[in-house]
Amino acid sequence: MANKNNNSLFYTCSLIEYIGRKMKRKRREIVESLGKEAITRIYEYADVFHCEPIEKVAEEFVEQYNIQTGIFDNEDSCQYEIPDYWTIGEVYERLIEDVAPEERIVDILMEVYCSWMDDLLSD
Repeated sequence: MANKNNNSLFYTCSLIEYIGRKMKRKRREIVESLGKEAITRIYEYADVFHCEPIEKVAEEFVEQYNIQTGIFDNEDSCQYEIPDYWTIGEVYERLIEDVAPEERIVDILMEVYCSWMDDLLSD
């Protein structure tokens, strides 16, 4: 299984959540737009990306992968205080690291974000 407290995975999941909120897109759409190559790059260089403000890193990926603004806004429709993107990133990190061997982290990340969970969380 993956290392517990995988900081690279935590950052990758948090960045996906941040971009999803900023661009008003379902997280599945962000993962699909970025693709495996970009997600692998984020994961492998998370310690470097983390040195920059997440807003700057997100904007670079939004521009590079031409992620357009959508209409999905789970923050606006929420009737309670929602956790920030770091907290949601940690939830996804724990889920993924509990089920994924280290050599399959990115594959499992993509499977989780593109699974029934995204549909459930997007309603």
